[in-house]
Amino acid sequence: MEEPVTEDVQIFLSSKENCLSMRSIGADYMSKLVKIAGITIAASRVKAKATHVTLLCKNCRSVRTVPCRPGLGGAIVPRTCDHVPQPGEEPCPLDPWIAVPDKSKYVDLQTLKLQENPEDVPTGELPRNVLLSVDRHLVQTIVPGTRLTVVGIYSVYQASANQKSAVGVKQPYIRVVGLEQSRDANSNGPSNFTLDEEMEFKEFAQRPDAYAKISSMIGPSIYGHPDVKKAIACLLFAGSKKRLPDGVRLRGDIHVLLLGDPSTAKSQFLKFVEKTAPIAVYTSGKGSSAAGLTASVIRDSSSREFFLEGGAMVLADGGVVCIDEFDKMRPEDRVAIHEAMEQQTISIAKAGITTVLNSRTSVLAAANPVAGRYDDLKTAQDNIDLQTTILSRFDLIFIVKDIRMYDQDKRIASHIIKVHASGAAASSKNTDASEGENWLKRYIEYCRVTCKPRLSEKAAEMLQNKYVEIRQKMRQQAHETGRAAAIPITVRQLEAIIRLSESLAKMRLTSVATPEHIEEAFRLFNVSTVDAARSGINEHMNLSPDIANEIKQAEAQIKRRMGIGSHISERRLIDELNRMGLNESIVRRALLIMHQRDEVEYKRERHVIVRKA
Repeated sequence: MEEPVTEDVQIFLSSKENCLSMRSIGADYMSKLVKIAGITIAASRVKAKATHVTLLCKNCRSVRTVPCRPGLGGAIVPRTCDHVPQPGEEPCPLDPWIAVPDKSKYVDLQTLKLQENPEDVPTGELPRNVLLSVDRHLVQTIVPGTRLTVVGIYSVYQASANQKSAVGVKQPYIRVVGLEQSRDANSNGPSNFTLDEEMEFKEFAQRPDAYAKISSMIGPSIYGHPDVKKAIACLLFAGSKKRLPDGVRLRGDIHVLLLGDPSTAKSQFLKFVEKTAPIAVYTSGKGSSAAGLTASVIRDSSSREFFLEGGAMVLADGGVVCIDEFDKMRPEDRVAIHEAMEQQTISIAKAGITTVLNSRTSVLAAANPVAGRYDDLKTAQDNIDLQTTILSRFDLIFIVKDIRMYDQDKRIASHIIKVHASGAAASSKNTDASEGENWLKRYIEYCRVTCKPRLSEKAAEMLQNKYVEIRQKMRQQAHETGRAAAIPITVRQLEAIIRLSESLAKMRLTSVATPEHIEEAFRLFNVSTVDAARSGINEHMNLSPDIANEIKQAEAQIKRRMGIGSHISERRLIDELNRMGLNESIVRRALLIMHQRDEVEYKRERHVIVRKA
């Protein structure tokens, strides 16, 4: 019986312990096993690390093998040679050994940077990061942006000699002996739901009012906006991703744009989603650059090589990106989001690095109209100052107006006063509120992991007819008014409706989307995007005949007063026509309509009117 020769073995450890926080690991964990979780932000190149170094004596040519310390440590080279000199031979000097690189044994080694999860960072602090060293089979399995749970040995290495550091002060790092990639991007390991939870979730999904209940849980302190809440519920649950046989990926994420007046709780919604979504990143439009949203190339200080660092869109992979002040972003930065929204990847070619990163995120954006407030006299195009390219990528566009109505104002005021007055009382009872929030988070997570709905055949047929019908209506409208709608209805919008109905089915944990889900998806689509496309004075606000007549008269007077090519200040023109007995608002409307037809144009910040040919 021969003894079997043992090959090299690499052992992976896994542990059911809770993760330690990166800030709590200190000197007392030295050379002990620790378990931490985080996001990889950088990966170095693969280096070869010697395990056994073969040494050769300069003097007597004797050979000797020295083992290397694992991790980032070096080999301990003896000072003297143990060769006994013959008479007449020179004794070996001190430090006679030279390493022979070809005869040594090597393994692969790679260093990663692990940064703590954004949800664990205390407010106002910068996220910490830790150096990891992985070897052999673990090398090149991790790409930046992945969430990891790492088991490893906390150890130290001597920082490179050229950086003058005090003797005995060493850099800590973690030698990885086992790692788990968090599945489907939830940070606490693979999703583990107890049986009780699963039963409770399934029971809840069977309730007839499940959809209403979930949408009432979204932004509970915000009054009104029922449709926005329903849309945000759909965004949190998301549709289902599809991979076609030819390798094309269809996205399942739903993008929502909230556009409206100040103080209509837009940012409040964003903050709520940031707290509730399993993974979320919140950025503001003015403070984020294209590189910060997508990815930047950074030069490593010690090794002088370039590596990639993922930005907000990459870190939120599998979650939601909330972008506030979307209209204040610089246009060249907004373009960076295009690819991430539709193709769900981010391609980069800078500094000799060409690569494609995944960013499967939903985008929830909030923006103000051009003039700060929504102006009903202007068309939707003039109010929404974003290009059609980015508008068509949003599945739902809500125009949130601050309407002044007596009874509604009264209700809102009493609601807000209640919230403020009961704030002190609620802080004692906030356990159930936070529990509800937590419950919602778990439920969303459970639905996203377990349920992948598809359309039923009946629903598909109904959807086809409805889509054709909408296109027909749009064509008719364009034919009657003589110009296209502000928000185009394209195949993208059809896909949006499919995604919406899938996410509605997912809330109920059903595996097929039925015609009822499609009805609701169409209703949401109608109150948001189609409504936004129709808003403004495209329809000339269905004027009554006598007002229309007056406007025509005003137009005739304006044309009589201004020759082609002449210009006049707006104020003076309105005053002159006022003296002729025309109402000021009628004149302004006539000017607006003429401006739309391109018969007049405004100069010098709309003070001067020029009549065109």
